[in-house]
Amino acid sequence: MKLMKTLCAAALAAGLATGAGAEIYRLQTSQNAGDFTLQYLQNVWVPRLTAMSGGEIELELLPINSVVPAAEGLDAVSMGILDGFHDAVSRSTGKDPAFGMFADMVAAYDTPDQGQTMCMNAGGKAFLQKLVDKYSDNMVHVVGCAPYTRESLPAAVPIRGVDDLKGLKIRAPEGLPAELFSRAGATSVPIPFSEVYTSLEKGIIDAADASAYVNNHATGLHKVAPYPIQPGIHSQAILYLTFNKDVWDAFTPAQQEMINTWYMAALPDLRRYSNLEDYKIIAKDRAGGTNVKEIIDWSPEDRAKFREIAKSVWEDYAKLSPLAQEAYEVQVQYLRDAGLLE
Repeated sequence: MKLMKTLCAAALAAGLATGAGAEIYRLQTSQNAGDFTLQYLQNVWVPRLTAMSGGEIELELLPINSVVPAAEGLDAVSMGILDGFHDAVSRSTGKDPAFGMFADMVAAYDTPDQGQTMCMNAGGKAFLQKLVDKYSDNMVHVVGCAPYTRESLPAAVPIRGVDDLKGLKIRAPEGLPAELFSRAGATSVPIPFSEVYTSLEKGIIDAADASAYVNNHATGLHKVAPYPIQPGIHSQAILYLTFNKDVWDAFTPAQQEMINTWYMAALPDLRRYSNLEDYKIIAKDRAGGTNVKEIIDWSPEDRAKFREIAKSVWEDYAKLSPLAQEAYEVQVQYLRDAGLLE
């Protein structure tokens, strides 16, 4: 009995020591506080990593701009202001056009799974680490990258094909999305994501490159943009998970592999669950009783016409820097290997 009591006491002490040594790692994300994506990862997947690590690793996912402006995320991680981030690659486009080229080669992929395959299995992650190393003094580690959705396009007016884009004002991030809409005849308006709702409501813009159907619905865009294009015609923005290099190196090899495996499991689950939520909301919108007047699905002919415009944008944008050219080549090679591009 004495031996048993001694062993139990030792086990309890070890458990308390482990709990006392648990670390909380603060990661800024690309989502608003109420977005489905942020809530799903924080409530479903963050606890799984905590459990897998025996309570030693706990992530706190923070809303966009909560610690630093989104465009400064890479710098904040490299300097240790943030432990890491789960954000859009496009945030750093101002540093090098290669970030924009890699972040969203607009209209390139038919499904988010294709983008994930490019990132995680066809050289994308290795290229992204090379790019990040150059602009972070080798102080940021890339865990992984992928899009998780084919974004919808909320619109205040019906846009049933390429010709309907002419003369419209569309919110689009700088880089390829803005250039694509401009070449299709629209005027690109670079307003922050946080101002999309009010800009649609006041008629400042006619449509917006925003987010997944479920996220757009969660933020109320259907109330001011009752003609969403779904599936979207343009964006499958690539997100990436990073850690400050010193933080990453402080993890044991087993913990590093645990985080790699955790993220690889979280990505497809997030994608599938987002799709399911999209389907549920779309069904309700089509049944009536909501603000949505029409869910527009472009014809294959108009999608093909839009993709031809996109190809010229890819080729010209790739010329803006040597690394942008490399980002283009990595993705085009995958598209050819997958039979998506001649």
